[in-house]
Amino acid sequence: MSKILEQSDLKEVVTQAKGIGKKVVFTNGCFDLIHIGHVRYLREAKALGDILIVALNADDSVSRLKPWRPIITETQRAEVVASLEMVDYVTIFQEDTPYDLIAFLRPDVLVKGGDWKPYEIVGSDLVPETFSLPYIRGISTTEIIERIMQNFFQTHPPLNPLPSREGNLPA
Repeated sequence: MSKILEQSDLKEVVTQAKGIGKKVVFTNGCFDLIHIGHVRYLREAKALGDILIVALNADDSVSRLKPWRPIITETQRAEVVASLEMVDYVTIFQEDTPYDLIAFLRPDVLVKGGDWKPYEIVGSDLVPETFSLPYIRGISTTEIIERIMQNFFQTHPPLNPLPSREGNLPA
């Protein structure tokens, strides 16, 4: 069985797992460029239960939330995340938030990164436990992209400069 599932198939998996006493952990995000922060975060999330579900924002959702993104397509992002040993299942959602998906799946635990306060985490009102895991300063996809752009434009003349996420030209 593939680790990448449609939401309806994932609901069946969750129902069966909870029926035999397994603790289901849910997290979500863009996971555009996988980095050490993602790996550590997902490892910690998995330790909070038996099954880790990662819900990925679809490409259209990412582009509404983050200008100039995604860098990697949703199908490729799903395959990369599913290849991580701590991830049990991956699904893709189209909405800007996973609230409806969390309501549909009813996981036991909801997890986000430390840049979120537990009460701000979408869906925290639907699950018994919510955790905000430590965030590694200086390690985010946005910061990595900004460093790449800064390094590139320092060593290459701006023949065709790309706008930054604020819409300005890079320095």
